[in-house]
Amino acid sequence: MLQKISHWMKKEEQTTEISLENIPKHVAIIMDGNGRWAKKRSLPRIAGHSAGMKAVKEVTRVADDLGVKILTLYAFSTENWKRPKEEVEFLMKLPQEYLKTELEELVEKNVQVRLLGSEEGLPEHTLNALKEARERTKDNTGLILNFALNYGSRAEIAQMVQGISRDVLSGNISVDQIDEKLIDQYLLTKGLEDPDLLIRTKEIRLSNFMLWQIAYSELWFTDVYWPDFSREHFIEAILEYQRRVRRYGSV
Repeated sequence: MLQKISHWMKKEEQTTEISLENIPKHVAIIMDGNGRWAKKRSLPRIAGHSAGMKAVKEVTRVADDLGVKILTLYAFSTENWKRPKEEVEFLMKLPQEYLKTELEELVEKNVQVRLLGSEEGLPEHTLNALKEARERTKDNTGLILNFALNYGSRAEIAQMVQGISRDVLSGNISVDQIDEKLIDQYLLTKGLEDPDLLIRTKEIRLSNFMLWQIAYSELWFTDVYWPDFSREHFIEAILEYQRRVRRYGSV
């Protein structure tokens, strides 16, 4: 099944066919470049984070339109606490601001909101906004929208090792039972399929994001700052994904 999508690429209007039978089920995005986008415009860094919310809204809508099942957005890492206090406080307000304006549409479109990360250390207002969104969308069966907030893959892996170790010591599982499927059950992404496609804006690195889960993901990098990332860029990433052949180590 093919759907014709008209969009802009390299400043030329083109019509490209996207196969709706080969849409990645899980798309994960490392959203980067907000601060540099703002600096380029002689604006404070927080202005870039605010502008990035527009891209979040647009990408969520196009992912839902195309039939993506899971969209994971890397919003705040465990390392981001090292940033200036003013910037961290602003970033912690963004989930509340986003959900304040978008929650009704997410409910209407059958989107399920989830938090991927540690609740420990998050401000009460941030947690309350996320908890309300989770509660109101918990029975929705459409797109799963994961906000990776206060998330770090190494911390996640360490917690997985601790969890398995406790269950081995308590006799709930044996060492011989430890395999990849068991490990998956101890990760924050338990019950979710691994990302088929990882998109990273502005930089070419993984930044401690889903290191276990993206072992066989297709990676797509763009030099675009996150606030400038558009529906057209997302479609471009999907088209590149569909041009590739995923072999999972075989020939």
